[in-house]
Amino acid sequence: MDFLTSSTHVHITTWVVALILFFIALKKPSTGVHMGLRLFYVLILITGFMLFVTFDSLNPMLYGIKMLAGIIAIGLMEMTLVRKKKNKSNGGVFAGALVVLLITIILGFALPGIA
Repeated sequence: MDFLTSSTHVHITTWVVALILFFIALKKPSTGVHMGLRLFYVLILITGFMLFVTFDSLNPMLYGIKMLAGIIAIGLMEMTLVRKKKNKSNGGVFAGALVVLLITIILGFALPGIA
């Protein structure tokens, strides 16, 4: 599992692919795309947890906040897609997902450990 912590490239690649799949699923709902996105959610959580374990000694509070914000962002992204699939209003959830996602990305790039 050393490849998960040798650099952050695997983690960044997983969330970039997940964002692309999220916007594809948002525009054109498909069960296959949504299931692929859920797979990438799991990969994001695994690689993020491995990075958290590796780098949390540098600034544990900020890394904990980033991890919590990441989990909330994934939850809000999933809620957005499910509400869209059920034809419910999802504007507020979508806006919240974008705000939390932006905070998570900014915090991730601001923290040390980017290699």
